[in-house]
Amino acid sequence: MLKSVFLSTALLCYLLNAPLAVIAGLEDYRSLVQKDTWNERWPTEKGEWENRTVTAELWRAAIQAALEKENTVYLPYRKEPYYLDGPLILQSGDSFKAALKAEIRLKPGCNTCMIRNKNIIGFADKAVPDNLQFDTDISIEGGIWTTLATGKRENNGNVKGTSSKKNSVPGTHGVILLHNVRRVSVKNVTVRQSKPFAVHLGNIKDFLVDGVTLDRHRRDGVHVSGPASQGVLRNIRGDSHDDTVSLTAWDWRQCAPSFGAIHHLVVENIIGAPDEKNAADAIRLLPGVKQFTDGSRLNCPVHDIVIRNVTNIREFKFYDQPNLEHGRDNDFSVELGKLRNISMQHLRFTRPGYIQIAAEVSTLTIDDVDLRFPLPPTYRLVQIGPMSQTYRHGKDPNSWVEIFSPDRDVTVRDFHLSKVTCYGKRFEEAEKKLVEVKDQKINRNYPQTVPRGGTGKAFLLP
Repeated sequence: MLKSVFLSTALLCYLLNAPLAVIAGLEDYRSLVQKDTWNERWPTEKGEWENRTVTAELWRAAIQAALEKENTVYLPYRKEPYYLDGPLILQSGDSFKAALKAEIRLKPGCNTCMIRNKNIIGFADKAVPDNLQFDTDISIEGGIWTTLATGKRENNGNVKGTSSKKNSVPGTHGVILLHNVRRVSVKNVTVRQSKPFAVHLGNIKDFLVDGVTLDRHRRDGVHVSGPASQGVLRNIRGDSHDDTVSLTAWDWRQCAPSFGAIHHLVVENIIGAPDEKNAADAIRLLPGVKQFTDGSRLNCPVHDIVIRNVTNIREFKFYDQPNLEHGRDNDFSVELGKLRNISMQHLRFTRPGYIQIAAEVSTLTIDDVDLRFPLPPTYRLVQIGPMSQTYRHGKDPNSWVEIFSPDRDVTVRDFHLSKVTCYGKRFEEAEKKLVEVKDQKINRNYPQTVPRGGTGKAFLLP
């Protein structure tokens, strides 16, 4: 399984060690820095909210001019943040680097991403064609990036992370946004208090994300939209209120500029947040079948994926999930998605964690699992079968919504669980004692009790 080399040695060396050549400073472009005044909302020590009047420098024009002339720029550390009033745009061959503690903020009300490649092309209603011109050889490194989501419900007017203020590409939703690209890297970035995905990638091949710290982040950490292949996602940690890593070949339409297979990726060295951070601590693999408005269909599998060296992720989500925001009947995978050749290695848990499987799976290997918490009698590490959960809008049951697809059958073939230890002691008969295969049943007492349940069956086959 997974015998092919995901990234050539030469390419990986380039992504890890690409020289910046002559790094451009910003002294020659200081005249393009502008001052402006606006309001920001921040919490007080008492938990109340205050409006702060901010007068600060806007650096986007100066940085953009340096990039266009020099193809590379460096932001040194300074006490004051660098404010942007829109996204920085990188062309093929461009390198952006900032000091690790240099803070880059998005001015309130921009509602865009903060840095992106130039030629983002959306394919919301058709498959990605083969004859595209890609942006290539782009690197982004360093910096503390924030869109000023200073509270769970306070975003300072920066919600969507779109590609531009006007005529943005549908489905773009990142702080750092790279789409329609080849040979790109994102390294050693911190994304703090932001509402869009920290790093949104899509229609991408030959890429490296190495070092993402999430600090009170409000959405997904690294979110990959299909098609995507030949990539490495590593050293991702911190607290996020949604998935730490999400590989979404099929996705909700408002969150994806394109759709397609995701394959031959390595996801490694992922660390969940401490309990007091109240983070989601999840890794999602979401395959499906996209149906476009003309009736054509695109298979969006996830296959040949290695997930290894993972600590304290609460949920591995391998399932089907229709669009909750736009209405599950308006946007859903027309068939249950398919996962193939998934290898999970070196998983460590100091608190209960679960691998939830409600998709079509062939060849799933889970090897070297270290459980370091007292196991309740009902604990099952791997849960196979259709899922049901009720999202309650108010008190009227007529407005309640089923989150998953409880009426679809789930089949898992060629499954292996090995080398499970609990406090260092080998767990005997792990597949028998730690794997649950469970059908759904209709809840006859719904809506007095939830969830509604369903008719889907679960099958675990050789």
